[in-house]
Amino acid sequence: MKYQNEIDVIGNYDVVIAGSGPAGICAAKSAALAGASVALIERYGDVGGALTTGFVGPILGMVGAGSMRHELVNLLGVPENDMIGESGRAHDFESAKYLLANFVDMDNIDVFLQTDVCDVVKEDNVVKGLVVSTNENLKAILGHTIIDCTGDGKVCYLAGADIEKGRDDGLCQPVSLEFTISGVDEERALICIGDVDEVKIGDEKFLDYCERLAHDGELPESLAAVRLHPTVRVGERQVNTTQVNGVDNTKVQSLFKTQLELRHQMNQIVDFLKKHVPGYENCYIKASGTTLGVRESRRVMGDYVLQVEDEINGVKFDDVVVHDAEFIVDIHNPEGAGQADDKIQYVKPYDIPYRCFLPRGLDNLMVAGRCISGTHRAHASYRVMSICMAGGEAVGIAAALASKSNIAVREVNVKEIQNALKERGVEL
Repeated sequence: MKYQNEIDVIGNYDVVIAGSGPAGICAAKSAALAGASVALIERYGDVGGALTTGFVGPILGMVGAGSMRHELVNLLGVPENDMIGESGRAHDFESAKYLLANFVDMDNIDVFLQTDVCDVVKEDNVVKGLVVSTNENLKAILGHTIIDCTGDGKVCYLAGADIEKGRDDGLCQPVSLEFTISGVDEERALICIGDVDEVKIGDEKFLDYCERLAHDGELPESLAAVRLHPTVRVGERQVNTTQVNGVDNTKVQSLFKTQLELRHQMNQIVDFLKKHVPGYENCYIKASGTTLGVRESRRVMGDYVLQVEDEINGVKFDDVVVHDAEFIVDIHNPEGAGQADDKIQYVKPYDIPYRCFLPRGLDNLMVAGRCISGTHRAHASYRVMSICMAGGEAVGIAAALASKSNIAVREVNVKEIQNALKERGVEL
């Protein structure tokens, strides 16, 4: 069988998933457990996305009990009873590469590494497959249902979905590059889990101390919020501090200079810690992400657009597939340092309805991860990995049900998805 431009078709599956990050691996495993044949496509050399190549930790956010999120935090060695506040410890990224590969190693999942999506196979408004770039040439992978777990909504963009990006002026939250430092003296070294942390250095709040020294030129002003998370290893901290503003990671022209600047900042931060923070005198960079940490890019507008008011008010939906999602509305300032509007908004545990995972105007296509349907402000809460995992699990079930009944994903009875989730022990 040939694609219309003489591109070989190398597989035809019940479910085809682009992107093997937190949403993608859960979607793949979930669909496979429901009996579907699955293709999982990943542009890098390891599965896991932000959990591995992205070097993002800890696994932030919460969802209702019983989801794959809870399975994965235990698999990665950061069980609930090891959490520090809401933030927890960063997992070991090297171990995660092996553990997550095993997680998706099933007879009915074919994993395609070093394979990037470059086009879609589409008839009218129906997406029927993906065109991918491989070391052999362009190939096509067809499927009954396609799931976009790329984070950047790349498949939906190529398919002509209704896309929004950033806030009203188009600016997105800054990009970062997380890294792990070793050589930390645990008896003296502090932990700072984020912008609301009240930990002190001497008699001064640590974050105020960092800001004061940044004003004195010891750090760039944009790096004044030095976040130092514990990891599962003694003597380590996960550093989430670097940032570059004004970057659209879907525009490749700026990415090299951005990564170079972020790596320069990593060295500035380590020099600052060694010079000014007790317990960090002998710290050094152990490892770092191999790709940008992107908080925000495209958002795919769906049959329902989640609102920040839904999150703040803890709204429940009849077509819930992610229950009790919870994380602060965390908008890193798109124009400078600190938080946008100089404040963090808190939410009540809220539901995400099935409609947010269905790109409007397109059939046989679903989306999961940080690029689901919501506003700029709503996205700042649901973008974190725990919530992305739960969404991936739900769409995996939905896609498997659609394939089994040979119907479009919009035609799947939401009650069937909910019942399947409940049978797995997921709280809805």
